[in-house]
Order: sequence, then C-alpha cells, then structure tokens
Amino acid sequence: MIKSFRSIALLEGLSLLALLFFAMPMKYIGGNDIYVKNIGMAHGVLFILYIAFAILIKNEQKWSFKTFLIICLASIVPFGTFYVEKKYLQN
Repeated sequence: MIKSFRSIALLEGLSLLALLFFAMPMKYIGGNDIYVKNIGMAHGVLFILYIAFAILIKNEQKWSFKTFLIICLASIVPFGTFYVEKKYLQN
C-alpha cells in the first residue's frame, strides 16, 4: 500500500505543478482554459486519492498526528509531496 501511496504522491505533486505553472498561465495569459479543466480534474482526483491513502495507511505506518498533519498539508504546497516522499515514505 505504501508503494501505491508513493506513486500517488508523485503524480499529485506533478499535477499541482502542471496546474500552477502550465495550465493557469495558459488560461490567464493565453486565454485557453481547457488545460485548467483537464489538469484540474486530474489533480482533484489525485488530491482525494492522496488524502484517502494517507488516512488509510496512517496506523500502518505508525505516524504521529503531527506527521500525519504534515503529510496532509504537503498536498497543498507546491513540491510538498516530493518532500513527503523523500522524508516519510522511503523504506
């Protein structure tokens, strides 16, 4: 399950970066909002999966509440999931 969570964390982080640094500029500078719709939907699904997996494996990994909170909050910070993957999810 931790391997799946690592994959989701990577994809969620990449989707957030794509949304912020590609889709949003394309919408507001280029006037094309199709990228925000598509990447935004993928990011939303990945965000929900990320949080769901974090909840599911919290006890399995014996995370403290502080660690769990850091892992969840990292999903809303650019590059945050990469930090989590490196610090908390390495086996």
